[in-house]
Amino acid sequence: MKERYEFLLALKLLQYEIDELTAYAKACRECFSLLKKKLDVLCRFIVSDANFRRWHHWGHHAEIAQQCEKVRETSVKALCDMEKYHSLCTSTNGDNGSNYLAALSRSVQHELDTSGIDRTSKVLFIGSGAYPTSALAIAKAKQAEVLGLDIDREAVELAARVTKAFHLDAMVRFTSSRVTELSYVSEATHIIVASLVKEKWDIVDAVKTRMRPDATIIVRYGNGIKSLFNYPLEHAASSEWAATWITHRKNLYDTVILKRALFGTATSSHTARQRM
Repeated sequence: MKERYEFLLALKLLQYEIDELTAYAKACRECFSLLKKKLDVLCRFIVSDANFRRWHHWGHHAEIAQQCEKVRETSVKALCDMEKYHSLCTSTNGDNGSNYLAALSRSVQHELDTSGIDRTSKVLFIGSGAYPTSALAIAKAKQAEVLGLDIDREAVELAARVTKAFHLDAMVRFTSSRVTELSYVSEATHIIVASLVKEKWDIVDAVKTRMRPDATIIVRYGNGIKSLFNYPLEHAASSEWAATWITHRKNLYDTVILKRALFGTATSSHTARQRM
């Protein structure tokens, strides 16, 4: 019992501190460095083996689950503000971001290789954000065409500015159009749904009747303790999809790669790949 309350207190403290630092950063831009450090603490909290065991024991408890949702909503809001600040600084200061993009490219390399993205691909990235790290990494690593979609128009404008600063604007562009109104859905070879997109299966349902029959959908998500910083995937893929699940304990999010069952290489919607 004592350990459960210690875990609950740790979650409450994370939420409180991130919430307060988000407010401070709006009043004083120098506080964004403090907010970044606290978000890094949250990331280490998620990948901690000790906290993973705690979640295994008490994650189902109602009070823990409710607090997890509060941490997630607070951290998502903080990250959005952080991305806007980072994007503005990068585009204003003319940072070419070469070291940053190189590191990011390495971190998503396995996902890119598994999904088959190459220089002939057309990628639709849903939930690209104000600092479109993955979209930029895809363009840099694979020389693929990328269209980033985000419902936040300010985020779209900032993403375009930072992309120009990285000299990748010939390959990467952005829109705030609704996915249901976007003609690019029928052209895309790959559709990626970001981990911070909440209604993931709704997005899949919205694109499945309009996408190419051989297109691949890549859904990022975080279940269990990873849902502290990602929206979860509430249920498995239906039988219409051949699914490949890519999970890793030390990654902040997991991925499921979906292809129409006729075109997919997996034999079942529950085909799994566990990378420990």
